[in-house]
Amino acid sequence: MITLHHVPQSRSMRSLWLLHELDIPFRVIFHPFDKSLRSSEFLSLSPAGRVPALEIEGERMFETGAITQYLCEQFSPHGLGRGADDLDRMAWLVWVHFAETISQHAAALTQQHVALREDHMRSPIVMKLEASRIAKCYDAIEARLSTPVENRDCLLTSGFSAADISVGQAVYMARHFVTLDAHPELAAWYARITARPAFQASLPRAEDKLFAQEFFAPWPMEG
Repeated sequence: MITLHHVPQSRSMRSLWLLHELDIPFRVIFHPFDKSLRSSEFLSLSPAGRVPALEIEGERMFETGAITQYLCEQFSPHGLGRGADDLDRMAWLVWVHFAETISQHAAALTQQHVALREDHMRSPIVMKLEASRIAKCYDAIEARLSTPVENRDCLLTSGFSAADISVGQAVYMARHFVTLDAHPELAAWYARITARPAFQASLPRAEDKLFAQEFFAPWPMEG
């Protein structure tokens, strides 16, 4: 049995969405977004105290990119994955791992807006910089999706894959801080992939949400 250790609306949602798309048996253990992730028990699963952590066939994995590659190689090498001899292999790897570039900026903004509970702890400068970096990531996706290729509905020419899952989940987090309004191709792609049943199944229940609202406005600069 595959066991996913998951915090709703965190990077582990990426692995949860992938598991739903793979349509294989798995179970989910939910964790709160708190210091329990630093317990010795959880650190034995993920030494940095982060999710996702995956238990599979007596082994333990962490890091979303590694989990994505392994699960695709084992269960969908030519469906959600792309094999070493596939023409889209290079692009698949690039976009699967580009998701983490987006997520690191979304995580910094999550810290500013959610984790730092006192207003004086928040930095408008950090918020502005990180939001700008997310917008630059959006530019990269927009350019990719605007490439004149027949039937360009996904990040890869060969169709939907775990690359769309990885980047799509990262955009799901990032859009809490930077809207998609200035990126029409990105917005249309995001609407397509998030209509998939597997994405809908990975969404948190209302009582489990990490983000208390759909959009967080930038913290105002003083003066």
